[in-house]
Amino acid sequence: MTITSFIPTQRTLMGPGPSDVSARVLSALARPTIGHLDPLFIDMMDEVKSMLQYAFQTENAHTIALSAPGSAGMEACFVNLVEPGDKVIVCINGVFGMRMLENIKRIGATPVIIESPWGRAVEVQKVEDALKSNPDAKFLAFVHAETSTGARSDAKTLGALAKEHDCLTIVDAVTSLGGSELRVDEWQIDAIYSGSQKCLSCVPGISPVSFSERAAEVITSRGAPIQSWFLDQSLVMGYWSGQGKRAYHHTAPVNSLYALHESLVMLQEEGLEQCWQRHQNMHNELANGLQALGLDFIVPEQERLAQLNAVYIPEGIDDGKIRSFLLNEYNLEIGAGLGDFAGKAWRIGLMGHAARKENVALCLAALQDALNQ
Repeated sequence: MTITSFIPTQRTLMGPGPSDVSARVLSALARPTIGHLDPLFIDMMDEVKSMLQYAFQTENAHTIALSAPGSAGMEACFVNLVEPGDKVIVCINGVFGMRMLENIKRIGATPVIIESPWGRAVEVQKVEDALKSNPDAKFLAFVHAETSTGARSDAKTLGALAKEHDCLTIVDAVTSLGGSELRVDEWQIDAIYSGSQKCLSCVPGISPVSFSERAAEVITSRGAPIQSWFLDQSLVMGYWSGQGKRAYHHTAPVNSLYALHESLVMLQEEGLEQCWQRHQNMHNELANGLQALGLDFIVPEQERLAQLNAVYIPEGIDDGKIRSFLLNEYNLEIGAGLGDFAGKAWRIGLMGHAARKENVALCLAALQDALNQ
């Protein structure tokens, strides 16, 4: 068998991620590769840091792009901050809260589990009760934008509660960064991670993270060594900060960071708040159309993400057949349900470059055709 170059079919990506990538970002990938310690590349890294600070709305010095996907960003936050025996209040209202719990268990820390219904925001009162009942808890971990359900939790209120009880916050913003209001400093968030492939509309494989000064102090003063050498932020910062020569840690994904740089330039050009509003406007159009098709949202409107729309599959409709029809007939990808919603829901993404009128129109027309079939 002769294997030739792989050339994928052009798809419209309206699932839970990756999202559509603009031509500008894709073209950035094709720029000449230079060394990861080249002075020109170091200058570009500093620009990436500055633009990520804007995207996160933070002045945290330790704001960088990890050379790995959002799951590694999650693990980096936990393994750098949490030590064996630490008590961590962890909120679970979907799949990704469960992944936080898995990290806590593997570290050997003690979880205090707060469960909220899938498809709903984290229940603030339950968190407040847990903080009062566990004064020795060191961390509060929660998902801002639960990708498995489309629910958005009140990160501002949860951050204030944690601060009041002297807890550090660890927050999943994989689906919210660039798509929903997010203000790391104002909301008193200590450690936060995201992914390049969602609302930033970059290629997959990079995880923006940010650590507060308080969190950075925990990292540098901890007793036990950090479990992961690759994710050890005390080492990685030697590569991402400092004047002049940087310490070699690993070979960064040079061209992927070009792409992230370009996506962040585009975010600045549009304006962060304007980008948040665009996602909301496109959600409103999509929501009206989906409801006209008789599709019901899982998440109540006041707790709903604009960029991840989870709807129940109508009775008698075959999930796999519909998604295959959309892919084969329209080159349109939407997502299946996860966890409790497997086989019961579709997840329709409106992330970054995909949050456009033409995508909304295509999705609604294709779904109507598929349901009629």
